[in-house]
Amino acid sequence: MDNNLVIEDAATAGFDEAQVPLYYSRKTADILHKYGPGPRIHFHMGMFEAGATPNTTVSQRVIRRRLLESQEAVLHHAAASWGVPAAPPRDLLDIGCGVGGGAIYWAQEYGTLVKGLTVTGEHVPIMRDLVRRAGMQNRVTAALGDIHDLREQHAYDAAVAIESSGYMDRERLFSVVAKALRPGGWFGIQEHFLCRPEWTDFIDGYYKTRLGTLTEYINAAHAAGFELEQDEDITDRVAEFWVQSMAWTTAELENADRTGVPSPIRRERLMESERTHGKLFRIWRDHAVETRLLLFRLGDR
Repeated sequence: MDNNLVIEDAATAGFDEAQVPLYYSRKTADILHKYGPGPRIHFHMGMFEAGATPNTTVSQRVIRRRLLESQEAVLHHAAASWGVPAAPPRDLLDIGCGVGGGAIYWAQEYGTLVKGLTVTGEHVPIMRDLVRRAGMQNRVTAALGDIHDLREQHAYDAAVAIESSGYMDRERLFSVVAKALRPGGWFGIQEHFLCRPEWTDFIDGYYKTRLGTLTEYINAAHAAGFELEQDEDITDRVAEFWVQSMAWTTAELENADRTGVPSPIRRERLMESERTHGKLFRIWRDHAVETRLLLFRLGDR
């Protein structure tokens, strides 16, 4: 039996796109508390130096800074791999932008005009405030909308989806993005890909997502007129993120116990996160799930 088919069938079953805004709305306050104060606040895995295992017996403040630096590092790495420093896109669509950390990044670092698209209404005013704090009001626009319904044509030089495509229908995603890009435009993706089907229910259930396979993405991209230009496996360099994230959570629980002041994040949620991130580290370490950076290029039409 084709393992790709097993993974894709299992991942599709029971997935409800309508639950995605609710899922992120419920997590927003936790994201701001853990990854703030901003203005560049990210909610995706970060990259560490190859073989690095930073000491976790440090203050929570140090761990938080380390998480942010790793998240920024993976964006720096992606940008360099995708040729952004040499040829920054004038207009970029950030798909599934969250509270706008990536959108602000592209604008501040490369002078790009960015439209950040989110399905979570609660994120829009938060993102606008963070954009204002970053002084990027003239370069970054926060927009509420579903990428599947986008109707813009030839409006962007590039698009990115940083750990957001797992919540989307891949065929519809690539089709819409192909129409939104100008000829020769590129689509950069950072995403996780299932390699062992027995982990499908656990990963998708925990994150309310629908991860797929690399083959699924490539086929959907080709059908929309894209060619795969780059495929980089960064699994080994992001796996450490789970260890550092788990250390932050442990520190959060210990701080609450020591001070008697409860965390803004529910204790049950913190304890679940502490347990689960240890398992997630093992899944990434063993490449049962892989994180990859993909660059798709649209042909000159």
